[in-house]
Amino acid sequence: MDGTPGDEGGDALPLVYLAHEPRQPTPTGKPPLILLLHGVGANERDLFSLAPQLDSRLLTLSLRAPLTRGPNSYAWFTVAFLPTGFKIAPEQLDASRRRVIEFISAAIKRYDADPQRVYLLGFSQGAILSLATALTEPELLAGVIALSGRIPPEVEPWIVAPERTAGLPVFLAHGRQDSVIPYEWAERARPILERQRVALDYHTYDMEHQIGAQTFANLSAWLTAHLDAPRREG
Repeated sequence: MDGTPGDEGGDALPLVYLAHEPRQPTPTGKPPLILLLHGVGANERDLFSLAPQLDSRLLTLSLRAPLTRGPNSYAWFTVAFLPTGFKIAPEQLDASRRRVIEFISAAIKRYDADPQRVYLLGFSQGAILSLATALTEPELLAGVIALSGRIPPEVEPWIVAPERTAGLPVFLAHGRQDSVIPYEWAERARPILERQRVALDYHTYDMEHQIGAQTFANLSAWLTAHLDAPRREG
């Protein structure tokens, strides 16, 4: 299914997306929901191939970022790769964060999804957005998978009190040979997440800026385990 803003009148969702329906019902009849957030320069099709390989109970929606860079190329926020490091537009990141929050609410209503079983899976810039959302609106989420991302210094003043993020499941993974977002950024993110008292599952791999087979196997098992666990109380 291919959804677009305005495709069903008043039920329109605020971002373009692709949907993969659950293949196995849940006892409540309300499917758990996972949103896939791509990296800079990609689109909603980039991570969509993961959808059929994830837990069969999941409703998977793969989102397109709102900023157009070129044909079939989108971003959640503008970033410049400078010799001195990254320079981002934090106001764009915040706007995308708010758009994703709005999307979650609308998608729960549209698909009658379980509001207590909402997950984010982000790669690269999508991982940055996933972590920014988790650290500012943790009550909306049951867990976050952040692959090859980072926590920008610009985001740190937005982070809520640790009492709100305590116990939030976070799967953080990074390649030790990553030449796009260096591995050191994962090492910087780790203590921030530990201070926030999230339930951190931290993995590093012998790989570049990518989602390797072992990474996917580990995150998939992590996700299924959390779907089988008692729901987190926000």
